[in-house]
Amino acid sequence: MALMKLGIDLGGTKIEGLVLDDDGRELGRQRQPTPSGDYDGTVRAVGAIVEALAAAHGVAPDTPLGVGIPGAVSPKTGLVKNANSTCLIGRALDRDLAEALGRPVRLANDADCFTISEAADGAGADARVVFGVILGTGVGGGISIERKLWVGPNAITGEWGHNPLPWMQPGTALPYFEDERPGPACYCGKHGCIETFISGPGLTADFARAGGGRMAPAAIVEAAGKGDAAARAAMDRYHRRLARALAGVVNILDPDVIVLGGGLSNIQSLYETVPKLWADWVFSDACDTQLRRNRWGDSSGVRGAAWLWP
Repeated sequence: MALMKLGIDLGGTKIEGLVLDDDGRELGRQRQPTPSGDYDGTVRAVGAIVEALAAAHGVAPDTPLGVGIPGAVSPKTGLVKNANSTCLIGRALDRDLAEALGRPVRLANDADCFTISEAADGAGADARVVFGVILGTGVGGGISIERKLWVGPNAITGEWGHNPLPWMQPGTALPYFEDERPGPACYCGKHGCIETFISGPGLTADFARAGGGRMAPAAIVEAAGKGDAAARAAMDRYHRRLARALAGVVNILDPDVIVLGGGLSNIQSLYETVPKLWADWVFSDACDTQLRRNRWGDSSGVRGAAWLWP
């Protein structure tokens, strides 16, 4: 049989499976809704997708499976931690899937999967050091060095979304409508995390706090494009906050390329505006780090999962 790669992107709302050939060409994919809050149902759903893809494309029974999850595996316990799909927390998901499928299984954070996908053959393929960013329901990240994931001893590499927003602004500094300190409450138990400001829900909440009502991020972006003053002010705050947050990453990691993923990565103004702004906070006379849109879009996570096995 030809060599193939199997990947699963296990999200909060959908599970997507993918088969790649050994050169990274897509052979087939399937997706279905995630059984919300149902751990055993989730394991069964992953198994059903993998078995269907294997049967349809002649995947060998011993072909390993890579799985991207919205969390991480604790090096201390071997159990899932920090997952916003809370039914996964405290579970030995890799072992349970391996037992159910009879295949080797490797887990990684979904932002890590996004990063390795874009570093392997995506928007960062020409770069030595890539910082991959997820701007979606949450804010995550991953680091690739020479097309290999950098995994630290705590399995939290790239978790910049749970650092505090740097250089918080007082309420009197226009165009800020409020004092950013101490910042909104975060589910992690802290206040002012980057995620609470620049995630999709963070943008929606910011717009609402400024009196604009509750609007989805895409609607805010559209309204800003049509000249709505409140929406334009919200996008200005968003640009500046993202620039400050990424400047902190540049000051520590100094990556060649930062690749954006997640729903908010589709905002075109980010790529034009943020690199102009972050120079105010990057500790250098010039910043040559490039900010790029992802190549593989929503497929980056599942492709990266497949790339977890050499």
